[in-house]
Amino acid sequence: MAEAGSSADGIEIKFVIMPEGFSHSRRFALRLTLVELKAQIEEDLRIPAASMKLSFKGQEMRSALLSDYDFSMGEPNTVELQIVYVEDHSTPSTYVMPDVISVEVQFGADIPPKLIQVPIVRAMPKTKPFLGGYRSRKTHLEYHHASSQTDRPPRPASDMESSKFHRETQTAVLQTRSQQAVREAGTQMPRGHLLEEEGDAILYPLPYFSSEELAVLRLEKAIDLQRYTRGWFARTTATNLRRGLAAAAAAAAAEAERQRMEAEERHKIEIQRRMHPHTHEDFEILYNELEAWRLHETARIKAAEEMNEVEKAEALQQLLLKEQKLLQTIDRLRQQADSENRDKRIRSTLQLMSAPKRWQMSDGEVAQVHTPFTTRAKELMELYNGLRLPMLTIDERLDVLLHVKWTVKEFDCNLTRDIVELIDREADMLNRGRSESSLTGLRKRLANLFLQFIETPEFNPESARFQKVPQELILRPNVRPIPA
Repeated sequence: MAEAGSSADGIEIKFVIMPEGFSHSRRFALRLTLVELKAQIEEDLRIPAASMKLSFKGQEMRSALLSDYDFSMGEPNTVELQIVYVEDHSTPSTYVMPDVISVEVQFGADIPPKLIQVPIVRAMPKTKPFLGGYRSRKTHLEYHHASSQTDRPPRPASDMESSKFHRETQTAVLQTRSQQAVREAGTQMPRGHLLEEEGDAILYPLPYFSSEELAVLRLEKAIDLQRYTRGWFARTTATNLRRGLAAAAAAAAAEAERQRMEAEERHKIEIQRRMHPHTHEDFEILYNELEAWRLHETARIKAAEEMNEVEKAEALQQLLLKEQKLLQTIDRLRQQADSENRDKRIRSTLQLMSAPKRWQMSDGEVAQVHTPFTTRAKELMELYNGLRLPMLTIDERLDVLLHVKWTVKEFDCNLTRDIVELIDREADMLNRGRSESSLTGLRKRLANLFLQFIETPEFNPESARFQKVPQELILRPNVRPIPA
């Protein structure tokens, strides 16, 4: 492999690992090939050469020699290095299930994970069912009977029963024969000896029921059956209609109740928007209603016939004073809403900066990972919240100020020097026993400067995602290092 340490025609290349932004610089000879260049990078950074993707001036490097590219000899050349891991599916892997596996169980963000050992219970192979046989007492072996373990062979066609669909069966001659019983009835009559007749009953036959009468009876019963059926149908239809009407009435009542609840909720929201406005639309409503009230009162005063010109002028003057007080009230509410919205926006931004990265895993789960940038943002957010905490003791406040001071002293610029100066001033005033009300303006200025420190990408790299204007277009003399 060619050496690139002290070559006269060497070039300096600065590899920027994307997207993390870490850099690594080294000199190389122009006669090196791309394969040898990747081998040296693999030796320095412990990154597999097969996973490297190099890009120079926005184009992927594919040429074999470094001399084919337009590298500068006098200044470092920036090359983007992307790590791409490619799974090799050419050789299938034989997986053997272990006896015990380790499972890491996540309980939450603040609770450390727990490693649990899970034993694997393998399924037993399916054995042949025992359908008959015996077991040897000496060898303890099982012997199965062949007759009970073997399926019966299919019967041959010759043993099948003969078909019954033949001509003799279908053309058989049938005859009808009637028989008369020997005795149709029995009678009892005296035969020359005494018979006891007490309790005997003489049975007489009923009147003869002809076929015409039977047809009439069948017609009456059919009419009764149809009448009962039509009545059942009518009752079922009426019941369904009553149920439908009841369901429609219940639905109408539920809809009316829902509309009433929605109207009450809208009324409450409108009242809340007028009593505690927060958005620009809420204040527009207040201004519009105030203007409508002023116009209505002005028209009412001017149209009053029982008032002379002097009384009308005095009434208009009182109306002007009321309007002025209402405008002052609305402006005070606007200032309060702006302060609350600003605090809410700052808290939301700081929480988004310190939130862990969420990565979609191959198994469908979402992994939460904290990077050095998010950890830094979380520490700065906790310090900012500590500066904004009220009702702290002197020792607690001094401890928070000391942490903020050592955090900002890592950088030397006008902004950090102002923060350190304000911290020293507040600590001196606290040691002198000054009251809390006299420190309000100083603490507000200190919190605003530290918030500006958090929102600067040079001090908090995670804040670069929330910059609305590119850094190149912003003049920031306060964050530039001061020469020694």
